[in-house]
Amino acid sequence: MNEPARPSHQIDTSVAHSARVWNYWLGGKDHYPADQAAGDAYSSKYPHIVPFAGESRDFLRRTTTFLVREAGVRQFIDLGAGLPTSNNTHEVAQRIAPDCRVVYLDHDPIVLLHVHALLTSTPEGATAYVQADMRDTDAVLAGAAETLDMTQPIALVINDVLGHIVDWSEARGLVRRLVDRLPSGSYLSLSHSTAADQEHQAVQDEYNSSGAIPYIFREPSVAIELFEGTELIGPGFTSWPRWNPDANTGRLTDRAGWGGVARIS
Repeated sequence: MNEPARPSHQIDTSVAHSARVWNYWLGGKDHYPADQAAGDAYSSKYPHIVPFAGESRDFLRRTTTFLVREAGVRQFIDLGAGLPTSNNTHEVAQRIAPDCRVVYLDHDPIVLLHVHALLTSTPEGATAYVQADMRDTDAVLAGAAETLDMTQPIALVINDVLGHIVDWSEARGLVRRLVDRLPSGSYLSLSHSTAADQEHQAVQDEYNSSGAIPYIFREPSVAIELFEGTELIGPGFTSWPRWNPDANTGRLTDRAGWGGVARIS
């Protein structure tokens, strides 16, 4: 796959960006003073946000491990990849099965600046990047088809990004369109943040009104609708650390974010 074109417009590093703030909370290195300031402002009012970010990332590690080791998946589409940190999808998958092929998708120019860090791969596998809006189903699947065999099972990974789509029907619709076009035997791995408490919601509301890219919390009873038409597998749709915890899983919580893995018939 050819290296994606660099963004044509200037990136303003003096203004905080949600992807870089998240990267900061995760201990990454792709952020600037404005992002650190925004992240510190949020965490000073709601300190739990930093471990919550870690819980989300660890959910991705455990679900990817399950998909490769237990479900035998060797192909992945990761929507809204964000900025690379540690335990990216391809790193987790290829550590277990070097022949895994992973396609990341994002349309954010911030991510494009750092895409070279994602485009690493084992010699046996492949890692590629598609520049497209995840709501553009045709572009997503056409780009993935350049690297993946679209007749064989694929894991669709949507890790904590659908809150950026404000309209609920639009979020549900994009998941349904993609799931309906994946081959039988594929999987959906999906998570979504929710408000841990009223204080968490208040701080998020303040962040959303600051001019930053908003993120909409949704209750688990609502977010589970994203799995409609699929078969949730154990332990079902649950809070991040309660989904098959292992020795590296931190504290168990029932809020902050929920996720699950489902089989596509």
